[in-house]
Amino acid sequence: MVSQATSREQRKVSLIPLPPMQTRPFFLGIGLFIMLLIISQLIAGTQMALLSGLGLLLGFTLFHARFGFTSAFRRLLTVGNGEAIRAHMVMLAVAVTLFAPILHFGVGFFGESPTGFVSPVGTSVIVGSFLFGIGMQLGNGCASGTLFSLGSGRSSMIIVLISFIIGSVFGAWHFEFWTETMPNWEGISLATHTGLGYFGAWTLQMLIFAFIFVLTYVISKRKKAPKMAPLPTATGLKRVIRGSWPILIAAVLLAVLNAATLMLRGQPWGITGAFALWGSKIAQFIGIDVASWGYWQGARASSLDQSIFFDSTSVMNFGLIIGAFMATTAGGLFSFKKKIPLKLILASVIGGLLMGYGARLAFGCNIGAYFGGIASFSVHGWIWMIFALLGSLLAIKCRPFFGLQNPKKEDTFC
Repeated sequence: MVSQATSREQRKVSLIPLPPMQTRPFFLGIGLFIMLLIISQLIAGTQMALLSGLGLLLGFTLFHARFGFTSAFRRLLTVGNGEAIRAHMVMLAVAVTLFAPILHFGVGFFGESPTGFVSPVGTSVIVGSFLFGIGMQLGNGCASGTLFSLGSGRSSMIIVLISFIIGSVFGAWHFEFWTETMPNWEGISLATHTGLGYFGAWTLQMLIFAFIFVLTYVISKRKKAPKMAPLPTATGLKRVIRGSWPILIAAVLLAVLNAATLMLRGQPWGITGAFALWGSKIAQFIGIDVASWGYWQGARASSLDQSIFFDSTSVMNFGLIIGAFMATTAGGLFSFKKKIPLKLILASVIGGLLMGYGARLAFGCNIGAYFGGIASFSVHGWIWMIFALLGSLLAIKCRPFFGLQNPKKEDTFC
């Protein structure tokens, strides 16, 4: 009888109703996106306008499922809940399945010849991902989490984003030291550098995904991990626009949207390269000679003199923020708190700085290095995952000092 009552109670909890739709802010979001679409089209053309649309869909998806990377690592490391990590594995499995033929046959739009994110391995990615892991736990959000949380009205993310941009500038400044002075080796693609080919590399990674999927399930069972907290939702067709989405559905959608990004812009989805660009442009404006830095030589050099609307990562970031804002207001959940506790401000500053610096060293963040790297069959993506987890483990011990709570075993939900 007790177990049946508990089951009924859990079903009731899982159906949390939504407040009324915030109509005016929602239509403001539509207006902002139309402006982004028009500006992108006029300045950079149809390709960039379409990429802004992909950014919108990514933001919409991330918010509706609260699809996190920071919280996924934290739940696994604190209470053994691996639900979100299993969603990551589903996302990556779908992504590599889509990326393999795209990369192998060079299938792209607008004349693009798609190339994956295959970056060097060594000191740079190890230190960078470790610092990023610390930063995302203190900042309470990763790169994608910072943007979609900002769009949903979390005021502390303004501080995180500003600090993220500053850290990215310092990372760009020190980029040559970490990539050329410290020990590093050329990037390794499991598909093209190992003799496995795309099918062999796909098979190997699918086995790894399956192993991690089962391992996290076993860990969750043994630790009797609390389940992920239910989210406010609607029912029926309204759920598409207003309600929370199942995390596995979001995982598949994110993989499909990343593959579409690969075909449309010739590279996978990325986020933090834009932060380095925005910050470096500001630094250049106030008189700092950023153009002389090694990071801004070669292919990146022209970005400093062009409009940011020629930068596909920037345009997609703007679309992502707007998409998250629209999803939040559609669900009636947008709120902006003006007062931020001092300890949270401190954690946000430290977290943002570490993520910005770490992302430049590690050739990307949870999206560009972890998601995009592994989907591109790059070994550096796996190294990023391992050391970001280790950084997260250290930061979890520090979070209570800043007034940040960690999941507890006695919680019903985490």
